[in-house]
Amino acid sequence: MNHKSRVSVVIPFYNCPYVDQAVESVLAQTYTDIELIVVDDGSTRYMEKLEPYRDRIVYIRKKNGGTASALNLGIKASSGAYFAWLSADDLFHPDKIRRQLETIRSYGTSFCHTAYYYINELGERFSGVIGMQFDSRSHLIETMMSGCPVNGSSVLLDMQIFSRVGMFNEGFLYTQDYDLWLRILPHYKWSYIAEPLLDYRVHQEMGSVIHNEAQNREIALVQARHKGILTQLLREEKAK
Repeated sequence: MNHKSRVSVVIPFYNCPYVDQAVESVLAQTYTDIELIVVDDGSTRYMEKLEPYRDRIVYIRKKNGGTASALNLGIKASSGAYFAWLSADDLFHPDKIRRQLETIRSYGTSFCHTAYYYINELGERFSGVIGMQFDSRSHLIETMMSGCPVNGSSVLLDMQIFSRVGMFNEGFLYTQDYDLWLRILPHYKWSYIAEPLLDYRVHQEMGSVIHNEAQNREIALVQARHKGILTQLLREEKAK
């Protein structure tokens, strides 16, 4: 049974040296009805960084299968009414969950994302505010058809969404988030917080740096898969 006000935060963890900082940022949230699930996707390093938190987290270990498989396992183990995902190398700002819940409830939306900052290996911010304000739903749909401005770690969504559109596609290694957002978009209204509530870490070991070419191929595949329904959705929006 889902607890009506609980937020389940899932951290997929694979050999990430920053995972303890990610955990700390969730435990430091000003909103307290949070369940933190760390899914260890077959790590061989840095597991000891989780030891001090084992009594405050749900820890699940599985054989390596990629980010989408780790997220899906975390979702299945969740008891919350809302889902948030935090990459093991990123950091929530203390008010993130509280602000997003307030936004979702006040606007009656099911999906909320936020602006963010870039941080480096040392945790130092080196960017201005990263984000995109959409002036209409048509603008949002058009933008999502050409690229993904939604940072996965910035998202909070209603857990009921998964029963309607399904969970993350485990066949996608790099764009499982983009594919899911495009499946959600036709059915649910989104809200956006222009204030940065996340620190997104940019470093040489991150998947998007190492696998850039494969990621670009997958983006094209995801866009082609959703083009028909999104084109129709855009036409309907513009006709309103």
